[in-house]
Amino acid sequence: MKVLLANPRGFCAGVNMAIECLDQALKVCGTGIYVYHEIVHNKYVVERFTGQGVTFVDSIDEVPEGSILLYSAHGVSPQVRDLARQRRLRTIDATCPLVTKVHLEAVRFSRDGYHIILIGHEGHDEVIGTMGEAPGKISLVDSADDVDRLDVPPGARLAYLTQTTLSVNEANRVIERLQQRFPDIVGPTKEDICYATTNRQEAVAALTPDVDLVIVLGSQNSSNSQRLREMATEQGKPAYLIDGISELRPEWFAGVSAVLITAGASAPEVVVQECVSYLRKTYDAQVEEITVREENVHFQVPRELRTLQLSAG
Repeated sequence: MKVLLANPRGFCAGVNMAIECLDQALKVCGTGIYVYHEIVHNKYVVERFTGQGVTFVDSIDEVPEGSILLYSAHGVSPQVRDLARQRRLRTIDATCPLVTKVHLEAVRFSRDGYHIILIGHEGHDEVIGTMGEAPGKISLVDSADDVDRLDVPPGARLAYLTQTTLSVNEANRVIERLQQRFPDIVGPTKEDICYATTNRQEAVAALTPDVDLVIVLGSQNSSNSQRLREMATEQGKPAYLIDGISELRPEWFAGVSAVLITAGASAPEVVVQECVSYLRKTYDAQVEEITVREENVHFQVPRELRTLQLSAG
């Protein structure tokens, strides 16, 4: 069996920064740290931090007054920040800067009198946070069909934004439909779908034709990981999204001579290498890593973490 290992894959700069924030906070403060929602959407990562004493919460009310609270990579609404201040929480903002960019665009468009159409998945942490920046002034669409059903205020000036982890092709279809229905609609100065999402999708699109099966490492609630699986399926290849080797099934590999392995932006490299080792051992797999695009992006940890380190030192 031949295994193609997609590059880029796995952790993006925003995920690296968020995980580094939580690692450093643990070193400075020890246990007693809370995180609003999952730090990133990955079961392996969340379980590792839970084992180190981190508590993940879905409500600010669950955090004792005066505690340390870290905001996840997906960002939070202004309402959540207000509640944290009311409880005198010491907050560390690990929001990905590319998500923050979308928040700032929402604030700007709202301030300038636009009604915003947000392209994204209902209930996703990032979408909830972005919509909180302009309550009552944002409508959510998930597909081109949603655009046809969209009810916007008469005579409203319209702008669109997108969740950072969407399928590039699907987002473009929705944007085209918006532009057809609302010719005067405006968008962000620079596209919102992040570089890592785009690059991982590009790698899957380029390499899927050369294989019989695609394995995506990532969790079911990871939007960008789901998009990688969908992209491979759209190219007519069986594709599975798994957290680790315990979910692999022998029947998937029957008659398969070439496999593509990739990982979503929140999946750690350790699970990728475990999968590679399993295929080497079980199927005598020959592995070839193929780089489709280089990545050299790095985000600094937030100022409040550096302040926390100084106060502790």
